[in-house]
Amino acid sequence: MSNTQVRLPQPVTSEHVALKARKVSFAWEETPLHWIPGDPFTTHTINVLHLLLPAGERWFVHVYKQVLPHIRDEKLREDVIGFIGQEAMHAQAHDEVLPHLKEQGLDPAPYLAQVDWMFEKLLGDRTLPPGKARKWWLMERVALIAAIEHYTAFLGDWVLNAESLDRKGADPTMLDLLRWHGAEEVEHRSVAFDLFMHVDGGYARRVRTWATAFSALVFLWQRGARFFMENDPSLTDGRATWRQFHAKGRQGVLPTAGAMARSIPRYLDRAYHPSQEGSTAQAVAYLASSPAALAADAREKGAA
Repeated sequence: MSNTQVRLPQPVTSEHVALKARKVSFAWEETPLHWIPGDPFTTHTINVLHLLLPAGERWFVHVYKQVLPHIRDEKLREDVIGFIGQEAMHAQAHDEVLPHLKEQGLDPAPYLAQVDWMFEKLLGDRTLPPGKARKWWLMERVALIAAIEHYTAFLGDWVLNAESLDRKGADPTMLDLLRWHGAEEVEHRSVAFDLFMHVDGGYARRVRTWATAFSALVFLWQRGARFFMENDPSLTDGRATWRQFHAKGRQGVLPTAGAMARSIPRYLDRAYHPSQEGSTAQAVAYLASSPAALAADAREKGAA
């Protein structure tokens, strides 16, 4: 009996919505270097998203364009196409923050080169013969994306509910970027997993690629936070430590280590399905009020 026949994950039907890319734009001129006032550590820990996401989400799009011919379900194909559109827009939006960081004295180029190498070389296309080897590598990457999307949805749900960021006076433009992106991650949180289950669904592959994705994300995130803190021109002794991370989690301005740990067995449960987590209604409600999403909608209607 295959892994997909044992306790088959059950999606929550009411959590499914049609996906569309919102062509948002943000103006960064008024956003300060430390967009959470007096808190460079939290600012830079979250800023790592601007370094990881553009390359990662372009890689998602590249892989998914290759897997489209393997999709036999038209509804899933529509979801994947919507996912591709949203992820491409996410990459563009975060890319546009990078010149602003450079203007403020933080040139991310050295770190970005490492991230680009990982997605373009280590996880990129390989010269493999047609057949089993080429399909194996494609399925590995599809499974990796499903594991990564478990954490992007986790972060999306967290930022939608992180009221401590508002109380700390976080820059409203940056908050809107993060919550617009987070809402769309929650909105499309089931697509990557559904695609993996459709084209493969092997439990051993799911566990193996989760371990790879989780380890890589932790490594890259702490490395990025240290890079920002050490290169922040306004800090004389910038450091990023695990103790700071735990403290900021207790304050509610970063996810807690406990919440992250509890997300692990949920993903590894054979009955797991992403629709069982987060709230599509909350995500859609934020997207209906997001300044950037509303402006994008108005531009689209004006051009029609």
